[in-house]
This record gives sequence, C-alpha cells and structure tokens, in this order.
Amino acid sequence: MIRSFGTTRDGAPVRAVTLGPADGLQAEVLTYGGILRHLSVPGPKGRRNLVLGLPDVAAYENDPAYLGCLVGRYGNRIANARYTYQGRTVELVPNEGVNQLHGGPGAYGRKVWRLQDFQGGADSRLVLGLTSPDGENGFPGTLEVTAEITISGGDLTLRFTAIGDADTPVSLTWHPYFNLAGDPQVAADRQMLRLRSQHFLPVGPGLIPTGALEPVAGTAFDFRRPRLATPRHNHPQIFQAGGYDHCFVLDREDTWDEAADWAATLSSPDSGVSLRLHTDQPSVQFYGGQGLASQYPDLGMGVCLEPQAFPDAPNHPSFPDTMLKAGDRYSRMMRFSISW
Repeated sequence: MIRSFGTTRDGAPVRAVTLGPADGLQAEVLTYGGILRHLSVPGPKGRRNLVLGLPDVAAYENDPAYLGCLVGRYGNRIANARYTYQGRTVELVPNEGVNQLHGGPGAYGRKVWRLQDFQGGADSRLVLGLTSPDGENGFPGTLEVTAEITISGGDLTLRFTAIGDADTPVSLTWHPYFNLAGDPQVAADRQMLRLRSQHFLPVGPGLIPTGALEPVAGTAFDFRRPRLATPRHNHPQIFQAGGYDHCFVLDREDTWDEAADWAATLSSPDSGVSLRLHTDQPSVQFYGGQGLASQYPDLGMGVCLEPQAFPDAPNHPSFPDTMLKAGDRYSRMMRFSISW
C-alpha cells in the first residue's frame, strides 16, 4: 500500500509505503530519507510497533537523532571533516563540531528518494533511488544509490547498491531505534543483546576511533553471550561516550554465508519478541540511545544496531578500505529476522 505522507518544507511530496501482510511482519517506509517509521508484528492486543517513529514530515525534517533513516554517503564520523587520498586532502562539510557525521548536513536521511519499484503482498519489495551529486558535502563524484527493501516471512532485508564516477569513500547504513517491548516507555536497556564480536573500536574526543582494536573479554563491552544492554559504568569508554556509542568488529569466517552467519541478536523479556541481524558489513555500531532523553523527552527509548564500515576509516590505513573506485559497484546487505 502506498499513501501520501504530506510534503517537505520545499513542497516535495512524501509517500509512506507499507510492506508485508496484514497477519505478519509489516514495515512502513517513507520516501523521505528511506525512514523506517514503523516495524510491527501482530499480537493479542493489536499490532506491536518495534521501532521509534515521529508523526509527520516536519518532525523528521527537524529530527536531530536520525530516527529510522538511510545514512550516507558515509555512515558515522570522519575526523576533522577531511581525509587524504592519493596525496590530496579532501575537505568535507562538518556538521558535528569539526567532524562530519553521517554524511554531513542535509545528507541522505534528509532527501526525498525516488520510488523506483513497489510490489505488495506477503513478499513485498520496495526499491528507492537517489542521485548524490558531485561535491555534495565535499564528497567527490556523482554517486547513484539504490536501496531495495523487502519483507518475506519474518525477514526485513535492506540491500544497498551504488556506483560512482569518481573514487569516493562509501559506507551506507540504516538507523532504526529498536524497542522490541512494543512500548517505547519500557527502558530500552531491558533488552538482551548479543554481539558476535571479540573487539571494539575505542574512541577519543568527538567519538572518533583512536585506531586501536580493543578486546571485549572481561569488560563492559563483552556481549559475546546475551546480557542486558544496560551500560556498566566501570569502563572509561562508557564515560567517554555517555553510554554505548561504539563500533564492534564482527567475527568473520573465511567465507561469509548470508544464510548462516549472524552479527547480533536482540530480544525483549517483556514481549518475547526477538531479532537476529545478518550483514556482510565488517562491523556494527551499537548506540544505546542515551541522547534521546534530551532530544525527545516524551518519545521513549530505543537502541540502534547499525551495520557499517569502520568509522573514520578513510583516515586509518589499518582499517578495512572504504574507497569505492570510479565505475565499481558497491553492494551491501542487512537482514533483520524477527520472531514473536
């Protein structure tokens, strides 16, 4: 189902697209920012919404928390809004102090995407497209981006593809805030989290990675077995970020298997709903949502699990390379498998 969801302040129409069957997993995605506004499952008292959302386009245009949106051209932070490539320094547009966050001001989560294809029903498919012009927020080259979002059974899948005409760093992700209790007033850290990760990236000022990989074993960052997402304030990195806002390096086999490998699990003891995340990205950013208390005092709480490349990778030669060469094809996926 496709319906009108109002217009932007510039007068551009926004549509809301519902994927999935009436008796199963359903998602509502906006053409504005590719925002996952609702993700719901049926229950004895009606549908239970599992993500945080806002009421209208105006609220999303003013949103400081990136609620539910597609993120690019580079998810997470780039230090001092610059990087050096082949001997040339590329200056980006900062939007978080001196740093750039999530692609800079007015980036992909603030754009109306093209609705390129839609198929409803039990196996639903939505394809959104975006042209990111050369020089947007400082990034070189025009980048053509496609986001294919599908629902099949209990699986919500996002597949990104992109191709550009100049070498450019690319890290695309999605930014839903999950509260699987189905009640955003239930504390988000009552959820049980597990991360398939033996190392995380410690951060310094501005939440920029230091370049080190730190073992999680025996620390507040050890989620190798399921435990509450509550911060353990016995680690200096928790104080540095005001909670969890860190990148966890995923453990990978030699050959990645989309069907078998998983990156994270999240579950709510209040609702019995659980989520398993699969992705071919090298890491997952876990954000505990601590900023929401001041940004949206009445909205409720949620946590983010953002599959992505390493933050600030263009400035760290030891991190996995994020440079997409001109004419090459970027392809990444994430799948959220929901059970209830």
